[in-house]
Amino acid sequence: MQVNGKNFHTIWVHPENNQVIQVIDQRKLPFEFEIVDLKTAVDAFEAIRNMTVRGAPLIGVTGAYGVYLGLLNSDEQNWKSFLLETAEYLKGARPTAVNLAILIDEMVSVLQSCTTLESAVKLALEKADRLKRREIDWSEAIGEYGCDLIEAISKKKNGEPVNILTHCNAGWLACIDWGTATAPIYKAFLKGIPVHVWVDETRPRNQGARLTAWELSQEGVPHTVIPDNAGGHLMQHGLVDLCIVGSDRTTSAGDVANKIGTYLKALAAFDNNIPFYVALPSSTIDFSMKDGILEIPIEQRDGEEVSHMEGKLDNGKVTTVRIVNPGSPVANYGFDVTPAKYVTALITERGVCGASLEAIGKLFPEWRL
Repeated sequence: MQVNGKNFHTIWVHPENNQVIQVIDQRKLPFEFEIVDLKTAVDAFEAIRNMTVRGAPLIGVTGAYGVYLGLLNSDEQNWKSFLLETAEYLKGARPTAVNLAILIDEMVSVLQSCTTLESAVKLALEKADRLKRREIDWSEAIGEYGCDLIEAISKKKNGEPVNILTHCNAGWLACIDWGTATAPIYKAFLKGIPVHVWVDETRPRNQGARLTAWELSQEGVPHTVIPDNAGGHLMQHGLVDLCIVGSDRTTSAGDVANKIGTYLKALAAFDNNIPFYVALPSSTIDFSMKDGILEIPIEQRDGEEVSHMEGKLDNGKVTTVRIVNPGSPVANYGFDVTPAKYVTALITERGVCGASLEAIGKLFPEWRL
C-alpha cells in the first residue's frame, strides 16, 4: 500500500543487513513516519508489547521474525533449548491475538528438525519470509471475496456510494499489506465501485482516527471520522450499508474477539438489520476454543491509555495531555467478544462462511473441530 506514493509493507528485512528486521512505528502515526530496527528477540517482544507493531497478522509475523532474531543471538550448543525459551517468551508479549502463538509454533515445528544452528538460522529467515508472504496473500484473497459483497450492494444502490462502517484498524498497517477489514474496501475502490467509509475513532488509542483514516487518505478513499458512539445513530438513519471489522481471535464456533467496542457495533447492526461482517485470515481462528466469552483471554492495558491522549498542537509539536480527572481509577480492557449470533458471516482467504462450528468446519476441514 501507499505512503506518500511509495509502496510499503509494515515489516521487512533490512535491504542491506538481513540480521535486522525493520518495522513502521505505528505509535507515531499519523504525525510522524518513523522506521524502527529490530535486532534481537527482546526488540521484537517490546515492539509487540508497546504497540510499535499491532494488529493480529502483523503481531504474528513479528513474532516469527523474533524467533529468527533469537537464533541469531544463540550458540551452537544450546540453540534448541534457547529456541523453545524464546518462543515462549515471545508468546507472552500480548495474550489476546492468537496469530502470535500460531505462527511462533509453526516456526518451532519446522526448526526443531534442523541439526545445526547455521541451518536453523537460514531456515528461520526463509520460514518467516514465507509466513509474511502468506499473510499478504490471504489478505488480498479476503479483499476479493469481500469486494463481491460490496459490489452486490452497490448494484442495488444504482451507483450511489456504499457506506461501510469499520472499527479500530484492520488495515494494511495491521496486516503487512491490504489489511483484513479494509482489503474489500481497497479492492472495491480500485475496481471503481463508489465507497465511503465511516471510521470509528476507536478510543482509547484512536487507531481509527489515527491509523485507518491515515491509510484511507494515502489511498484516496472517501471517508469520515466519527466518534465511537455515533455508529448506532448512523445505522438508525440508513447511513450504513454494512459493517466490516477485523478480529484478533475467533473461536471455532464463530465468536469474535476484537478491539473494545466491536460488540456494541454488532448489537446496533443487528437491531437495524445491517450486515455485520468479520474479515480474518485462518491464522486468527483458534480451533481449540468454542466459547469466546468464557475462553478468550482479554488483555487489560495500562490505564494511561485512557487517562491521557496524544495529539499535535498548532505549532507542530506532538504532546500528551491528561483528559481524565486526576485520582480517578481507570479500567482499560483492550478487547471484547462478539457472540457468533450477531455476526452475519466471516470473510476468510477461502471464502465467506457463516459464523458457526459447522460452517467454519466445512471451509477448513483439515482442522479437527
